[in-house]
Amino acid sequence: MSVTSLVNRNSVKVTKSTRPSFMKTDALKWTPWVIEGTHFKLLAVDVRSGGFTLMLKIDPGNDAPTHFHVGSAEGIILEGGFGYDDDRGGAGDYICEHAGVAHKPDSPNGCIMFGIMHGPLVGYNADGTIAAVVDAKTMYQLAKAAGQAAHIQADFEDIS
Repeated sequence: MSVTSLVNRNSVKVTKSTRPSFMKTDALKWTPWVIEGTHFKLLAVDVRSGGFTLMLKIDPGNDAPTHFHVGSAEGIILEGGFGYDDDRGGAGDYICEHAGVAHKPDSPNGCIMFGIMHGPLVGYNADGTIAAVVDAKTMYQLAKAAGQAAHIQADFEDIS
């Protein structure tokens, strides 16, 4: 039995989104991110998981501090590359970092990537103490402060 025979096509109501489905990412400005030498364009937030979708630009020679993925992270490198020791990725490569991973990436030549964070990131200081927890709300607040969040639908009760 095919899937189409299980669904009565006449009973499915076509709906239209209240906002456009597509956005021009080139219209967004790069905004400084939480790590020196990095910039982002926030594309979406998930208020339930704390995750977010972004474009991330890493300046050449950037060695990020150690960070931890609360949820999985996925991405596609659009330009340049980054990596961890001998595990390197370049333009066109897909990356999947599973929840619970802590690492310290570097990007000798810089990078632009599209990324989906399925939960918050935890950044650490050199002494191992927590420097920051970056979640959907943090990302929304950073984008909003830079005037780059008008396209984001977010229902955070206490965001002013």
